[in-house]
Amino acid sequence: MKHLLYIGILGLSLTLASCVNPQENTSLRTGAENTEAYLSLLKGKRVGLLTNHTALIEDKHLVDSLLSLGVDIRMIFAPEHGFRGNEDAGAQIDHQIDPKTGIPVISVYGRGAVPADSLMQQIDIAIFDIQDVGLRFYTYLSSLYYLMEACAVNNVPLLVLDRPNPNGHMASGPVLDMQYRSFVGVIPIPVVHAMTLGELACMINGEFWLQDSLQAPLTVIPCLNYTHRTIYELPVKPSPNLPNNRSIYLYPSICLFEATPVSLGRGTDFPFQVYGHPQMAGHDFSFTPQSVPGARNPIQKDVLCYGVDLRTSPPDEVIRARGFDLQYVIDAYRNLNENAKIGDEFFTSYFEKLVGVDYVRPMILQGKTADQIAALWADQLEDFKVKRNQYLIYPQ
Repeated sequence: MKHLLYIGILGLSLTLASCVNPQENTSLRTGAENTEAYLSLLKGKRVGLLTNHTALIEDKHLVDSLLSLGVDIRMIFAPEHGFRGNEDAGAQIDHQIDPKTGIPVISVYGRGAVPADSLMQQIDIAIFDIQDVGLRFYTYLSSLYYLMEACAVNNVPLLVLDRPNPNGHMASGPVLDMQYRSFVGVIPIPVVHAMTLGELACMINGEFWLQDSLQAPLTVIPCLNYTHRTIYELPVKPSPNLPNNRSIYLYPSICLFEATPVSLGRGTDFPFQVYGHPQMAGHDFSFTPQSVPGARNPIQKDVLCYGVDLRTSPPDEVIRARGFDLQYVIDAYRNLNENAKIGDEFFTSYFEKLVGVDYVRPMILQGKTADQIAALWADQLEDFKVKRNQYLIYPQ
């Protein structure tokens, strides 16, 4: 009960059953599917939603469901990849009118990350419902953070409809050094944080991480029958280049190649499940990245790359147990340095924004092992885990 009281102070509304004694032997339900828990909060209110294609209630989109129930949706805020989830990573998206519903869609990725006060003053309540994959640099978290900031500044209640985290079983990786704060890292958490976005919203409030130590008026509608050990198969891919759970499990580690000349499979049928480079030696496996929807200008576009195929080996259980794994980047660097003398040109400045600290790059260049590097972030990671436990809604 002490835990429930503390959460209540943060502004989190939960039923006792969903926190302490969830029903057994029933199927998982997302926050959005628990309509009866939040519909009354929307009655007579002007609503703004930060959402995308992943906000499904079975096979129906949240927007369609709310409209059919008479909810007054005034605007939709769209994250990276857009409301329909089909735009390239990093693409700037213009504001538009949704052709199906006629509702204005406002991009909150890039320059307009914080919803303007003039927009927030046109709504009475904001809703966040997006499927996340549990990584610091997956930018749906950043969009939630800036929506919380806008809600705090304008005193607009925020309703987070929670969803499972497919990487929710184990926190791992370095905690962000805030000198590298960016849109791919807005709060001091490890690469793999092992929290749902509902839990993280509570942590953002509880740790006073918003500007000027503000707190958003926050309500979280939790998932039912979910634990941090639940294996969750996403009903739709959360972004164009994460087509399956395999790519989602590899994403924490393979994403570091975004800051190198190594292709991670964007522009193929298996993004984030392979990696390669034209000069990588000793590998029979090859692929050629091409311009495709969702990856129009991939690294090593139209160039034959040799490298590593991770589609079937190692098993998912091994990848999940490793969490954030530097070995892939270390192996690729050593191969290219030996065969192409690539040196420090292997890394771009974006690497520090992704990894979040300044010591990983020089230690790789010095030939240190993954375990030696991980030892440097171990204490901060353990401190985060202790702090994280205060905000968990679901059993571990």
